[in-house]
Amino acid sequence: MRKFLIALAVVIALCLTPNLALADPNNVDATCGISVTVDGVMEWAGNFANINLSSITSRTEAQTGTEMVVLYTNGDVTLTAENSTSAQLTNDGASTDTLVTEYKLAFDSTGGTTGNDTPDWESYDEFLNLGAGGTATTVTHADGDGAVEVTLHVRASNDTGQVADSGSYSCTQNITASWGT
Repeated sequence: MRKFLIALAVVIALCLTPNLALADPNNVDATCGISVTVDGVMEWAGNFANINLSSITSRTEAQTGTEMVVLYTNGDVTLTAENSTSAQLTNDGASTDTLVTEYKLAFDSTGGTTGNDTPDWESYDEFLNLGAGGTATTVTHADGDGAVEVTLHVRASNDTGQVADSGSYSCTQNITASWGT
């Protein structure tokens, strides 16, 4: 009877702990908690491609062009621009002539993260320049969308009532992203 009671006790113990009764004696689990911090990310996918405008062939003609680049961000950012004469189209030769150089920005609106378009053309020295009467623009981040297409528009023309010297004109525009609004 004693052997029967011991056997019954073992069977009852195994039934009360089914994991032990059914466990593979060769498997043992261990757990691991994992964590990571994502820092603020604000980076351009690359530079804007060069914008090569068509020739200006008359005093009143203006030429426009655009290029797009993606800005990746997981927070709100402010965009400002180069406002020195390096952002103004200037004759590449012996002439010191310049062209009226104007800019504006547009943004995609898919996915939620987007910027505030600058719908009006602004002179190179006022474009996204808070200190010169221009307006910086904000890119507002939306959860789940960390990319916004930023399209730079440029327009070149002669000064009113003037004709610039013939030749090639060039400049460089620099758009800067910084944290905050």
